[in-house]
Amino acid sequence: MDYSPLLLSCKLAGISTFFLLLIGAPLAYALVFIPMRGKLFIESLIGLPLVLPPTVFGFYLLLLMGEQGSIGRLYKILFDTSLLFTFAGIAIAAILHTVPYVIQPLKASFSRIDRRLLESAEVLGCSKMSCFFRVVLPNSLPGLAAAAILSFAHIMGQFGVILMIGGSIPDETRVASIAIFEYVEAMRYQEAGQLSLALLVVSYLILLTVNILEKKNNEP
Repeated sequence: MDYSPLLLSCKLAGISTFFLLLIGAPLAYALVFIPMRGKLFIESLIGLPLVLPPTVFGFYLLLLMGEQGSIGRLYKILFDTSLLFTFAGIAIAAILHTVPYVIQPLKASFSRIDRRLLESAEVLGCSKMSCFFRVVLPNSLPGLAAAAILSFAHIMGQFGVILMIGGSIPDETRVASIAIFEYVEAMRYQEAGQLSLALLVVSYLILLTVNILEKKNNEP
């Protein structure tokens, strides 16, 4: 049995989750603690992947990341290669499609922080950035862990967006969900079953971990 698609899915999920936390944590902090105009519009834009069909989201990404799109042209200028049908392409697609799955748990975790801690830190001379690193993040570790795990799980199961942006190139873009689809299409049910079982076990362990973290986070 070839488990390389599963390993590629884990690689994609790990790398994408790392960048999602780098992007999502400051963004969630800004949405929770910094007053701004149009916050509802920003939050609605971030949440679009939750309601848009993956094929619709993937179609617009295809336009943006193609050589005629703004992201695709910039990537071509920087790296002199196309972004579509590459690992970098599906990683960017996975990140953009998973942003709300990181923002929502982070916002919930940040909102539970006692604002008096931030006020005390500001009185002592901490800047907004210093408060973020010294107060918010240390008091939100369960939320950060939950966001990372949910992000990893979501990317492990992505199909439509990845297929539209990356196709099915072995060891490059052929992740586990696409491999299972192809096995079923070719009536190779044994391989599909083995890979599906592996994903089932991984998904269950991820969900179990999230529930354990939520229980600990809700304990007084």
